[in-house]
Amino acid sequence: MASAAVFSSLRKRRSPPLEAFLAPVHVSNAVVLETICAVSTELVSSFSGSSKPTPFFQVKNSRSLIRKIQVISVLLDAFRDVGSSETASTVSLCFKELYLLLHRSKILIDYVKGSSKLWLLLQNHSISGHFHDLNQEISTLFDVFPLGEIDLPEDVKEQVLLLGKHSKKSKLFTDKHDDFLRLKLYSFLNEFGNGRIPERSELHTFFIEKLGISNVESCRFEIEFLEEQIVNRDGDIEPTSSVINGFVALARYCRFLLFRFEDEAELGRWNQNKTKKGFITEEIAGTSITIPKDFCCPFTLDLLKDPVIVSTGQTYERASISRWMQEGHLTCPKTGQMLVHTKLVPNRAMRNLITQWCTANEIPYDPPENPDYSSENSFASSPSRAAAEATKATSSLLIEQLANGTEKAKTVAAMEIRYLAKTGRKNRACIAEGGAIPLLEKLLSSSDCFAQENSITAILNLSIYDKNKGVIMGVEGCLRAIVWVLRNGLTVEARENAAATLFSLSAVHDFKKQIAEEDYAIEALASLLRNGTPRGKKDAVTALFNLSTHIENCARMIESGAITVLVEALDFEGVSEESAGALALIVRQRLGAEAVAKEEKAMAGLIGMMRCGTPRGKENAVAALLELCRSGGAAALERVVKAPAMVGLLQSLLFTGTKRARRKAASLARVFQRCENGWLHFGGLGVGYAFAGDLDVNRDTVSVAISVPVV
Repeated sequence: MASAAVFSSLRKRRSPPLEAFLAPVHVSNAVVLETICAVSTELVSSFSGSSKPTPFFQVKNSRSLIRKIQVISVLLDAFRDVGSSETASTVSLCFKELYLLLHRSKILIDYVKGSSKLWLLLQNHSISGHFHDLNQEISTLFDVFPLGEIDLPEDVKEQVLLLGKHSKKSKLFTDKHDDFLRLKLYSFLNEFGNGRIPERSELHTFFIEKLGISNVESCRFEIEFLEEQIVNRDGDIEPTSSVINGFVALARYCRFLLFRFEDEAELGRWNQNKTKKGFITEEIAGTSITIPKDFCCPFTLDLLKDPVIVSTGQTYERASISRWMQEGHLTCPKTGQMLVHTKLVPNRAMRNLITQWCTANEIPYDPPENPDYSSENSFASSPSRAAAEATKATSSLLIEQLANGTEKAKTVAAMEIRYLAKTGRKNRACIAEGGAIPLLEKLLSSSDCFAQENSITAILNLSIYDKNKGVIMGVEGCLRAIVWVLRNGLTVEARENAAATLFSLSAVHDFKKQIAEEDYAIEALASLLRNGTPRGKKDAVTALFNLSTHIENCARMIESGAITVLVEALDFEGVSEESAGALALIVRQRLGAEAVAKEEKAMAGLIGMMRCGTPRGKENAVAALLELCRSGGAAALERVVKAPAMVGLLQSLLFTGTKRARRKAASLARVFQRCENGWLHFGGLGVGYAFAGDLDVNRDTVSVAISVPVV
């Protein structure tokens, strides 16, 4: 019966009590007797009186077990009268076994009382088996119980003997009515699997009349309980996760089909969750997770979705390296080597590693559908067809409410779309195909903070699917509305999620210029970087970094004042790396280099990062200084060359920095040597140092850690 205890722990997300598995040791018979008397009394009283809740399912098995425990209580009361001092050693051992049996009985009864009705139906046969196992344990215990050694009343002995005989003869009992309901539940799932939507009247009869799931709260409990089973499930337990996903989707569909949208408890529950969790920003749009550097495309610095290998062995995003080749480049962007051929080989190993990492960190990952990968196994279980069809039907209900419902119904619909779009490419695709994005865009200007926050977060979640990015950008006024929320959002979370949405959309190269040219977009991101919360600063700086990768955005970055804020952010903990990376990109152009050179704090900030920054921060800082020397003119070059402590910092990087930092430091040293006074300042490095490359002619990509919104 240890498995019953495990079932209990699934619901409570904690281990079952230790006393369920271990008999008490070094404890007197009197203490053991009092303990098991208390447990048996509690179990019996839990079924006494009309105010006590009784199980909805497994009623006969539960009552049969309680009746047996009532007889055991009579036996224990008789032992109290006799006195524990007169008990034999065999009786003491039986007491300890009885202690374990009662605790496991309590665990099973509590589990049946506290579990979801749908889950009890799905586990009907298994839970019936656990009750039968307890009957067999009772039978075995009283087969060896030494009744003859104790002077007990005859009527008590007769009751105990009858209990033993009855337990020995008992057979596995499965309630036929419960089993009929279980099969009916599966039939609804099969209908969705066959592309048919069950009749509303049938679902009403089953969920409300048969199961008593009569309001939003009880339906929500069913959904959340089933979702917990997916999170806590063991691989060998039936049904499988994909089947449970199907029942979650079915229950969610019934919640919106059978009950009113205008339920204040929905918004109240959402608001309470925000206040309870403390760091809601880490739940809503992102626990900020640093992507391993090898999982990022050297071009976009975003998570690789379709990784391919070029002839030099380097891995890139297929779309990015294809565009590079189409522009006439014949070299590897990262190494500078000539490409022997232009064939792109899918990097299956990398894709599998990224999929596994994303699954472990609960990060949405939607790689493109590619025949090259059709034979691969996915680490994340894909939803069944029934779950997909039920989700599609739910989406239709939600979108209908977005279009024609009351203001409160629209808010609830936006919140549910946000949750539906949290995971799964198919969910995001069917929601967008149903026309949700234009309707969500209208809610962005709502005066209701819940409506606005849920709608911008829903758009953010939908944007994770690449095909939806074009849909969002194609909706007239949607980009303008997102920027408006970024500037004027009613909650901190809404403004931060708007910044994260711009970051997500800017992953598409063609959209970077369009976003930068939108009125106040860069200004609003710069303001959030300067004044936002730690998570807001992260969202803003990653968006600014992405926009900086487009060469035509340099003038807008200067005009908007973003460069000044990026320089200030070199001193902000958590975003200094990305700020240095963005500056390193901007100074590649003469216009940007001149603007950065005019910033009084720029030089000190970059040198400070070379001294105390992270390895990646040092890379970006020395890269920015190198580009500043190349493109910023004589005055900027002189300021870098004459900067105090530069010699020592370059020496340190040349010997202890990362490979890229060493290469950049060596190139900067060459620049110093070519300066009019370079020999004097740089003599300490020694001429014999083997510099990497000539002047780092192949400008490789800037390295940053990107925060992925996990909403």
